[in-house]
Amino acid sequence: MPALSPIKSAPVSRTRFVSMQPTHLLRGLSVLALAVVLSACDKPAAPAAAAGGGMPAPEVGVVTVAPGDVGLMTELPGRLEASRVAQVRARAAGILQERLFREGSDVKAGQALFRIDASPYAAAVQSAQAGLARSQANLTQATALAERYAPLVKENAISQQEYASAVAAQKQAEADVAAGRASVQTANINLNYARVTAPISGRIGRALVTEGALVGQGEATQLAVIQQINPMYVNFTQSASEVYKLRKAMDSGQLKGAGAQAAAVQVVMEDGSVYEQPGRLLFSDLTVDSTTGQVTLRAEVPNPQGTLLPGLYVRVRLEQATAGNAITLPQQAVTRSAQGDSVSVVDAEGKIAKRTVKVGGQQNGRWVILDGLKAGEQVMVDGFQKLQMMPPGTAVKAVPWQAPGSAPAAPAAAAPAPEATK
Repeated sequence: MPALSPIKSAPVSRTRFVSMQPTHLLRGLSVLALAVVLSACDKPAAPAAAAGGGMPAPEVGVVTVAPGDVGLMTELPGRLEASRVAQVRARAAGILQERLFREGSDVKAGQALFRIDASPYAAAVQSAQAGLARSQANLTQATALAERYAPLVKENAISQQEYASAVAAQKQAEADVAAGRASVQTANINLNYARVTAPISGRIGRALVTEGALVGQGEATQLAVIQQINPMYVNFTQSASEVYKLRKAMDSGQLKGAGAQAAAVQVVMEDGSVYEQPGRLLFSDLTVDSTTGQVTLRAEVPNPQGTLLPGLYVRVRLEQATAGNAITLPQQAVTRSAQGDSVSVVDAEGKIAKRTVKVGGQQNGRWVILDGLKAGEQVMVDGFQKLQMMPPGTAVKAVPWQAPGSAPAAPAAAAPAPEATK
């Protein structure tokens, strides 16, 4: 009988295990459902824009319109020219014996440049001096004879004809002396021509003849060229039609004269750099070239370092008029087409509207706007590519535009990191 007791207890325990198994299953499913709910609550919130069903407003760079007086700069092509040019020529015939300067150097007026064989001219001076001495001796003899005849003619000791002949001989001797002096002076001038000097101060080029060459035979042989390059002249032309439109705008009151600024010019080199020395306008031609329809202007530019060279092509900027109540905008802000010029204006609600404007020229890489904008309006300069992917009528967020290369605005102070606050 004691052996049967464990056998009866075994079925009882198996029944308990089977009866408890559904309860544990329900509890497991409840725990799993609670974990799913908690995991869904722990997920980060969606962006506000996504929850609202829209995209954030794109940022565009704008500039605020500030009207004022703007000088209208005109840029015209020009060519540099030496202020003075002198050709050094041989005025005495002979063999060139020596060159007395260094090619490409600066020379002073009166400086000796070449030496020509002066032997024939020295001999001519001596011959002229001898002729002068002979004429002076004849004058002395003729004067003495005329003075001796003067009292005799009063006493009728000699005839009036003899006295008249003596006086005439004296006058002829005086003329011979004057001619002799002129001959001596001419001979000395020719002798000095054998020493070729610089007619002006400036920079001399290469020698056009060498030692041993026969120069001045039949014509004044050109030996070198001297150019005065400080200051320099820049000659440029402007269309007569542009001059007419400018004067018409001044007469109507739309523009006003630049005053003293009109005489100031800037020279722009071939690489785009601006020459550091400003020039001044000398004159404007009163006539129009019948073949080109251009008006010629000339300016004077200092060139102390010799940077500018004659014959160099440059561009000249000058302020010919001033536009009152005008605005300057970056070039990328203005859309130019056959239909006209326009800009994009951003209002207070971020809406963009096209505005037709009148462009009056450019200044320092910026367009000058004469009409079409008001003070305080915001003109879009940057961000056009962002709007290409947006639907029409999309509102934008206007931020101040900064030109490339300019100093950025000071950034706001950053908040401390969470680790640093602990």
